[in-house]
Amino acid sequence: MSLRDILRGTGVALVTPFNEDKSVDYDSLRNVINFVIEGGVNYIVVLGTTGEAPTLSKEEQKEIIHFTFTVVAARVPVVVGIGGNNTHSIIKDLETFPLENVTAVLSTSPYYNKPSQEGIYQHYKALAAATTKPIILYNVPARTGSNIEASTTVRLANEIENIGGIKEASGNIHQCIQILKDKPEDFMVVSGDDNLAMTQIFCGMDGVISVAANSFPKDFSLMVNCALEKDLDRATSLNYKLLPVYDLLFKENNPAGVKAFLSELGVIKNELRLPLVKLSESIHQEVKEYLANL
Repeated sequence: MSLRDILRGTGVALVTPFNEDKSVDYDSLRNVINFVIEGGVNYIVVLGTTGEAPTLSKEEQKEIIHFTFTVVAARVPVVVGIGGNNTHSIIKDLETFPLENVTAVLSTSPYYNKPSQEGIYQHYKALAAATTKPIILYNVPARTGSNIEASTTVRLANEIENIGGIKEASGNIHQCIQILKDKPEDFMVVSGDDNLAMTQIFCGMDGVISVAANSFPKDFSLMVNCALEKDLDRATSLNYKLLPVYDLLFKENNPAGVKAFLSELGVIKNELRLPLVKLSESIHQEVKEYLANL
């Protein structure tokens, strides 16, 4: 079975809950894992940007991986985020993190360094040589400062066996369609933009790795499934319902928005680690009003 088949549908970029003292809140992490699985997501992605991975120590990251597998108990596949802008350091993580049961590794394009397209290619080639796990490219230019061009994605997909897919969060529909047109048949392409996911799935993408699915797993997963089944009317209706959520999630920063929703739903505490802070009072009030109007 290809990665496209295993990870088709809704992946959730899982938050990392914290206690008031900013330690990892494992009780709440159990809550949110069960909440999203019971809500219908198809797989879980831990240690991404939404999980505040840059603020977690290596020891915390390893413990979160162990804990996640214990709670998931093989109910859904698990993808682990391992990325950065130091290729050598990422290779060391690939060699030392507990990845035995991981379905794939999601790895963001190097940020801040702004490598050339050849540099991006060589970076991923080196990562792929360091692991037998499938690697999912992650293109998010708004965060990294550079774009993985469609030609580079297709080159990696064709030339490196265990480059298995891409999370495309460029917001560039033309680029996404170019990848879909030129990619190998078994190469997975998923959206990284909740607000564009429905449209991109209708263009041919295999699903989405979502922030909104943390707080609205049932509605969001159903919307994605309807889009995959080409049920335009139902997918559009659900997407319209979620439009205000997409705006609130990213109005100030991610994951402050989704943690505000989850705290109001009683799933986790509303705690983040610096440099991120909670939503401003006025935006948090909008979150409360949206939930009240449901």
